[in-house]
Amino acid sequence: MAIDFYAFDTPNGRKISVALEEMALPYTVKVVDITKDEQFDPAFLAISPNNKIPAIVDPDGPDGQPISVFESGAILIYLAEKTGRFLPRDLRARVPVLEWLMFQVGGFGPMPGQVHHFIGLDSEADRRYGLARFQKETHRLYGVMDRRLADRDFFAGDISIADFAIVGWAWRHGRHGVDLAQYPNVRRWYDTMMARPAVARGFAVPLK
Repeated sequence: MAIDFYAFDTPNGRKISVALEEMALPYTVKVVDITKDEQFDPAFLAISPNNKIPAIVDPDGPDGQPISVFESGAILIYLAEKTGRFLPRDLRARVPVLEWLMFQVGGFGPMPGQVHHFIGLDSEADRRYGLARFQKETHRLYGVMDRRLADRDFFAGDISIADFAIVGWAWRHGRHGVDLAQYPNVRRWYDTMMARPAVARGFAVPLK
């Protein structure tokens, strides 16, 4: 049975479309147009009480019963648990996946997201402080990632849901004001990810 995937064309939406494609799960896109405030619709709020995309409804959830999941990190963990893929069972191997997943949801998402906000303001005075603050932190995060990838192909060793989470935001590096040439290890990883057929399909899925 197909999973209902509620999303819009944002980095957080793309994280899940990539994961669904990599895991070869059937799904149906339900576009939630956040430019028209559709995320505040009561029917969507029943699924995602924080009125944020993405969210999913899996009709074949635990014990064969439907389940809804909101928050992209929780969705990635749920899908990995459901399929037994991209999240190791062994605790020692699982920890770095969870560390880098939380790195993304707590840092490499909120900080570039602030760059997205301030760069779009018309007032130069309003833009200046916010951009200086959040672009500095965004570059710091790219530096953290570059050091992590200096001696490994993916963030947690083997490819995992952490990579799916991070690539959704790295996809917007141009909008972050970041030239990946400054971070060669991130650039190598990013090119490797984007060359994967399932990742390419995940980014090609119409989400608006």
